[in-house]
Amino acid sequence: MKIIVTGGAGFIASHIVDAFLREGHEVFIIDDLSSGRRENINPNATFYHMDIRKRSELEEIFSLVQPDIVDHHAAQINVRRSVEDPVYDASINIIGTLNILELSRRYGVKKVIFASTGGAIYGEVDGLADESTPTLPISPYGASKRAVEIYLNYYNTVFGLNYVALRYANVYGPRQDPFGEAGVIAIFSERILSGKPCIIYGDGEQTRDYVYVMDVVDANIKALTCPTGIYNIGTSIETSVNQLIEFLKEASGRDFPVIYDAPRQGEVRRIALSYKRANEVLGWKPNISLKDGIRETFQYFANINH
Repeated sequence: MKIIVTGGAGFIASHIVDAFLREGHEVFIIDDLSSGRRENINPNATFYHMDIRKRSELEEIFSLVQPDIVDHHAAQINVRRSVEDPVYDASINIIGTLNILELSRRYGVKKVIFASTGGAIYGEVDGLADESTPTLPISPYGASKRAVEIYLNYYNTVFGLNYVALRYANVYGPRQDPFGEAGVIAIFSERILSGKPCIIYGDGEQTRDYVYVMDVVDANIKALTCPTGIYNIGTSIETSVNQLIEFLKEASGRDFPVIYDAPRQGEVRRIALSYKRANEVLGWKPNISLKDGIRETFQYFANINH
């Protein structure tokens, strides 16, 4: 199949590109390289340096490629940036995505796979969040991702455009940006290797559901053939930031300083995602434990940077 992967030079989507190519698909990457990296681009894919907000340029690519599938990962992913500038966040995550959906409808795309979010969409949840849990985002980032899910339902109902929205837990692994605002495991790994203290915002007891990037890749492969719908992609396990520190001490073999700072706005206190539906419908489950994933991730940064 011909597959367009937006954001295909980024952390998650570059791994997905690699996997689609291994599966024998023809892959086309659209990325403006604002956060993606050239070194992540698989040379066997066709690369277009492009901003998804530029609709006329985007249409030229859709017209030329005539894709079967669009795997849409291009996004503004920084929760704190969305709080500071919700209009900028919406310009990419909503308007840019609407360009993708309109062109998918016009050019006969069979399915859109959308990288959504679990933690930012559900808001504060007591216990495991499943796909029926009310969505009450407390950040513009979460609101924009939920808005796209509603648009996907509209395009499916009115135009018959099939879609799969994958609500990711906190994804981590090799190629994640260790200098960004998101991706605490990558950030901490880099700071440990550089001899800098790890900074925890809040008391460290806030929890997240951490899912390894190659498990997310597997979910995207399964999404090519699964029914339209929304699926949580997580581990159903809550892990506190303080626990992450202990895992990183074990993976690194180092005892490093930790600094506690004021909590950040727009971030939930605790979240974990039930993957029951993904298991039942997609046949998906997480295979990499957090300890193993952290060890792999830490070793990756140790090998490339130090």
